[in-house]
Amino acid sequence: MSRPSSAAESLTDEIRIDHESAIHVAASAARRCAQLCGLPGAMPDQAAVLASELASNQVKHATDGTVYVQPALQGDGMEITAVDRGPGIRDLDRSMADGYTTTGSLGAGLGAVRRIATEFTIRTQPGSGTLVSARLSAPGGRPKARYGVGSVCLPAHGEKHCGDACAVADTGDALTGLVVDGLGHGAAAAEAARSALRAFRTAPDRPLAEILTSLHRSLRHTRGAATGVVRVHPDRAEYCGTGNIRATVLSNGEVAHRMAGQPGIVGWNVPTPRPRTVSLARGAAVVLHSDGIESRWSHSPPTFLLRLPPPLLAAALAHGHRRVRDDATVLTVQAA
Repeated sequence: MSRPSSAAESLTDEIRIDHESAIHVAASAARRCAQLCGLPGAMPDQAAVLASELASNQVKHATDGTVYVQPALQGDGMEITAVDRGPGIRDLDRSMADGYTTTGSLGAGLGAVRRIATEFTIRTQPGSGTLVSARLSAPGGRPKARYGVGSVCLPAHGEKHCGDACAVADTGDALTGLVVDGLGHGAAAAEAARSALRAFRTAPDRPLAEILTSLHRSLRHTRGAATGVVRVHPDRAEYCGTGNIRATVLSNGEVAHRMAGQPGIVGWNVPTPRPRTVSLARGAAVVLHSDGIESRWSHSPPTFLLRLPPPLLAAALAHGHRRVRDDATVLTVQAA
């Protein structure tokens, strides 16, 4: 039901909402995450309320629900995202009102989540499901970023360590992101991923080809990895990768570009890096994902999916196309 994360690896807690007991699991995961993120005072309890309300709504109204809990990849605080395949919400404005209920409960639900959360986003489609993202940040935290970011990073089923990882960094007028997939899974793959993160964070503003070369040097004494690095500007995106990390550009409800890495294993055999640049329309999003996320979604995806904001898009892709036998990471970036 729950796949707890390692705090040191900043993974995503994935709680399948398949029974009422999962509500408590989600609340406990959110409280623990808030404490690890250093949220002060009563905020860990507030995080537990957010997760509990979202999970409770799924138990009452939805099917195939999942709650994701994780530290915020960009900025301060934490994020709680809920995804389900339920009936959707036919009257969203009414459902957000305090006291509104269709099940005889107190009706706090989504109204309470919106009131407590620092940032709140919801999308719903009748007959398909509902996605909710609630971010909780300490008062006086960093201002809202120019680039929207969403991510989910999950270990393979039954594993405590994750060989996948992702990171982002503000680099001038752009945002630079990394997705890494250590070969195999388990502790050795996780160590390769951590080595890549350390190398990336030393100087994320370098040209992408230089970043990939640095990753290659840092992974020489590991089992190696596939890596993809993206730099998103307001009007264009640069991508450079080796191995099976894939990049997709979504624009105006369509797949505008697909980009794959060159053959090779970072740390073992890397060809001369060849960055690719594509233009971005206003509001376009770039998606990077490891092979733990199926690529079939990019061939005939529903328009509803393609128009989701980054946190919801990342969770929807992880929820709908997860290979439980492999680690899975998805990173989404969108210019504000």
